[in-house]
Amino acid sequence: MTRRDVLEMFILSAVWGVSFLLIKLGGEVFPPVWVALLRSVFGALVLWGALTWGRHTLPPARLWKPLLLVAVFNNVLPWTLFAWGEQTVSSNIAAILNATTPLFSLLIALGARSAQVSGRVIGGVLIGLVGVGLTVSGGVSGGHATVFGALILLAASLGYAIATSIAKRTLGGLNPVGLATTQLSLSSLLLAPVALLGPQPGAVTPTALGALVVLGVLGSGVAYLLYYGLLARISPTQVTAVTYVLPIWGLFWGAVAGEQIALLSLLGVTVVLAGLLLMNAPRVPRPVAPALQGDA
Repeated sequence: MTRRDVLEMFILSAVWGVSFLLIKLGGEVFPPVWVALLRSVFGALVLWGALTWGRHTLPPARLWKPLLLVAVFNNVLPWTLFAWGEQTVSSNIAAILNATTPLFSLLIALGARSAQVSGRVIGGVLIGLVGVGLTVSGGVSGGHATVFGALILLAASLGYAIATSIAKRTLGGLNPVGLATTQLSLSSLLLAPVALLGPQPGAVTPTALGALVVLGVLGSGVAYLLYYGLLARISPTQVTAVTYVLPIWGLFWGAVAGEQIALLSLLGVTVVLAGLLLMNAPRVPRPVAPALQGDA
């Protein structure tokens, strides 16, 4: 990787890491669906600008079904669920639970028989699940989370995993900027009527509105551009390393905001990361024994 790649990965991890705190701040005034809507709208505006400036192409209309499904499972549902879950869960614990997305992705792949089962993979999943249990237990006992809120956040992470599975099977080879622009545009269109007909925001404060503007512009729009730009230059495995750093950033930004976290949850994030590292560790090829004389 070049210095530019390292710098962009650092920026991407920091931006995505602070997203959980921004969701928490925006959710103090805006209902969950409004949080997801404004994030989608501001992100889509950035991406439409990049699409026009860079003369990128949109996906073909014949792919509207998988595009709609990806928008629902990657944006509409998880962004709404994260805003809902963080009403009773601190942002740092939300960041830790978000790290379960690779666990769900692997379980889906195993269910579809598109991933190999090995002791290393199974061990990584089990360790990761133990880490999730420790994180939730520490949050509940410390008063920083509720079980219901944690389950909502886990459902959001499952949504990300489902969207990834759909995109891999149906949307490969498309222009990434066009794909991201379509996702957020569809997300905005789906969320708008629900937001307008549902609960309305309270007295809007500069902090809450500013948090959602930054969340949409940086956490969605700019972050997508950085993510796909990195994918074009380095391997997906290297880019995936950003996922491991997000809980750490979540803890950092939560501490800046004055959030506390139990020691049990700190142990939990360590165990989750250990499970992810074990799952994604490169396979060591077995040495090939030299052929004996007379072997054909």
